[in-house]
Amino acid sequence: MSGKFPARQLLSSCTSGGCGAKVGPGELSSLLGCLPVFADPKLVVGYETGDDAAVYEIDGERSIISTADFFSPMTDDPAAFGRIAAANAMSDVWAMGGRVLFVLNLFCFPETMETDVAMEILAGGAEKIAEAGAALGGGHSIYDREPKYGLAVTGIAETKRITRNNTPALGHKVILTKPLGTGIIMAANRGGAASPGAVREAVMVMERLNRRASERAGDFNVSACTDVTGFGLLVHALEMVGGDSGGACMRIFPDSLPILPEAARYAAEYLLTAAGQRNRNYVGGSTDLDALPFVVQEILCDPQTSGGLLMAAAPGEAEALLGCIREGDPQAAIIGEITERTGRPVEFA
Repeated sequence: MSGKFPARQLLSSCTSGGCGAKVGPGELSSLLGCLPVFADPKLVVGYETGDDAAVYEIDGERSIISTADFFSPMTDDPAAFGRIAAANAMSDVWAMGGRVLFVLNLFCFPETMETDVAMEILAGGAEKIAEAGAALGGGHSIYDREPKYGLAVTGIAETKRITRNNTPALGHKVILTKPLGTGIIMAANRGGAASPGAVREAVMVMERLNRRASERAGDFNVSACTDVTGFGLLVHALEMVGGDSGGACMRIFPDSLPILPEAARYAAEYLLTAAGQRNRNYVGGSTDLDALPFVVQEILCDPQTSGGLLMAAAPGEAEALLGCIREGDPQAAIIGEITERTGRPVEFA
């Protein structure tokens, strides 16, 4: 881009944004497979299972949780972009059952970017950092052709209370704390086809922190948890039950899925994303998508930015936990259950 970076034109500066810009799950798996195995008994959680963050034990009781996340814009509003990116980055710590201690800014921006645009992005991020009860300790910035923003996040938790993404107990109910469809709505917005109301609702969902839902879950028997990101609900469901080699199955109730209303309409109009197609390709024969209406298929594969927590909770406690979560996330729902695998790893009821 030549000349002065235009204010309120973040979307025109990049070809993709939000978690939809993530490397696809299949390609990422291949890349990680090239890395050596790091044997350290204090590394409680590494990258082997695609969990949300790394966990490193610091003493007999506590562990540090470390993660990093950044992406290009999904909205022309700089402050909203900052808020969403910060909320998304910190979510990994909450998915592990931890508390965010401090963060570092990760910021890439064009040399021609107007100062007030850059400041609004950082201010938006700082707003969510403060809301999370965390501290901002600094960061790193570089010039780039496209603006990108996110955080390196450090959290802490009792080691025995760390929640993994792939340890669901049989019989546990599956809760999703935020509605699906943000990827489709923001893709429609990029193409000028989304209504202002749909965009506002999607932004509001993406800006909402997962902190409160995570804290409520700490009072209940939750066997597994992850946050739904650019891989979409379906890939995260597959990860939760251990992929094709695990022994559990997630039975999803399609009629119970919380969906942003206009996302379903845009999916029916084929306003879709490349990331959604990558997710569809990755799950392959691990489930029978063809058994569902096309719109539901796309919602399940839709890349979410700053999506909700996906958690497996004990059947006798799931309804009570859901009630607590709905105080801050009113569209949260029980969307499935964990069963013994007799066929495919993800099925539909």
